[in-house]
Amino acid sequence: MAEAKTPHKKTLTGSVLTSGKMDKTIVVSIERLAKHPFYGKYVKRRVKYMAHDEKNECGAGDKVVIVETRPLSKARPTSSSPPSATLS
Repeated sequence: MAEAKTPHKKTLTGSVLTSGKMDKTIVVSIERLAKHPFYGKYVKRRVKYMAHDEKNECGAGDKVVIVETRPLSKARPTSSSPPSATLS
């Protein structure tokens, strides 16, 4: 019998930029290093995602892991896990 495959969920680690302005929503900044195509120097690239925070427990500056989920609203395609000391 063929087993049903579960789709791989994308996870990203980043820091919370804002949390108090919106209810159950946080803005998470994901930074990565990318090599400049001409100069070869590594530059920081930043992407901001809006994530769902059901209990409003994340604060600004917390490290969180966001997981790809079904769209909860137009702007929130991800959900966050609570901040943890092991995720640095």
